[in-house]
Amino acid sequence: MTVNDITKVLEELAPLAHAEDFDNVGLLVGNPNMEVNGVLVTLDTLENVVDEAIEKNCNLIVSFHPIIFKGLKKLTGSNYVERVVIKAIANNIAIYSMHTALDNSKMGVNAKICEVLGLENPQILIPKSSTIKKLTTYAPLAEVDKIKEALFNAGAGEIGKYSHCSYSLEGVGSFKPENGANPAVGNVGEVHFEKETQINVILSFEKEKQVLKALLEAHPYEEVAYEIFTIENTNQDIGMGMIGNLPSEMDEIDFLLLVKKRMNASVVRHSKLLGKKVKKVAVLGGSGAFAIGAAMKAGADVFVTSDIKYHEFYQAENQMVIADIGHFETEQFTKDLLVDYLTKKIPNFAVRLSESITNPIKYL
Repeated sequence: MTVNDITKVLEELAPLAHAEDFDNVGLLVGNPNMEVNGVLVTLDTLENVVDEAIEKNCNLIVSFHPIIFKGLKKLTGSNYVERVVIKAIANNIAIYSMHTALDNSKMGVNAKICEVLGLENPQILIPKSSTIKKLTTYAPLAEVDKIKEALFNAGAGEIGKYSHCSYSLEGVGSFKPENGANPAVGNVGEVHFEKETQINVILSFEKEKQVLKALLEAHPYEEVAYEIFTIENTNQDIGMGMIGNLPSEMDEIDFLLLVKKRMNASVVRHSKLLGKKVKKVAVLGGSGAFAIGAAMKAGADVFVTSDIKYHEFYQAENQMVIADIGHFETEQFTKDLLVDYLTKKIPNFAVRLSESITNPIKYL
């Protein structure tokens, strides 16, 4: 398998188009056509991780955090980022990063936290906006089924757990082929009226190109009439954070101790305890202060995240408990998730879990 083959599998889990605009995801170092000997999965790509990849004969590193975040103007080895890139290139090792693409996946970082904490029926906390598009096109009656099937096969018409979703209306279309046209029906120079079906389907924004390609290939007309636009419906399959329910209510302190144990946290920093039972829990891996309001609005009793600043704890407003367990701690199981995923998708391929501990924060 090539680097490109494996990254295509990873994009089924976390399409790069779902990453945040500020992020730097995808293949950061290496040739996409290089044949892969083995994959090493890590949270961060540091020098010791590259050394581990060399030792384990893995020439593709799949990393959650991108080692290159801002543009590099030189490669002199003056800092850890440059040294990692130089070492990877020197040893012909490719580096691929997923970061916020995986954060926004319904089966990604936050789904894994929910699994570890035992939360039931998890839902996306902050659905990503402007991710759903609607396609309307018009087809002669005899071609409708063929065109619909082509659109569905390209990924259109998926709503939650349902596929092949569409809505159709019958009417009459008109057109006049001018000189040089090669109409599938009608004659050049004559106005033609054709019984047609209006086909309406929705699609995820990153599938627009492939869906339009399928439409144009399947449609019999020389010039295909269609409209495509972004709609404001919320998309519960893409977004930051998740919220779910505990199987049964717990006391606040008992729940925080559970979080500390299951998430292997050295310490839990939290806002004022409210003396309420905990049932609904919101989670967000990594820096989650921006989601405090969303967690409160969703009715969370506790919000588990990291990197909360002093004044941000006040935003709990005595309505919920904010629990900061550390950045690494919220994301540490991400590499287990990726190893499990790749092992299931490509079972006869060498996928290794990095043993390197990359957490830069230590506690006394």
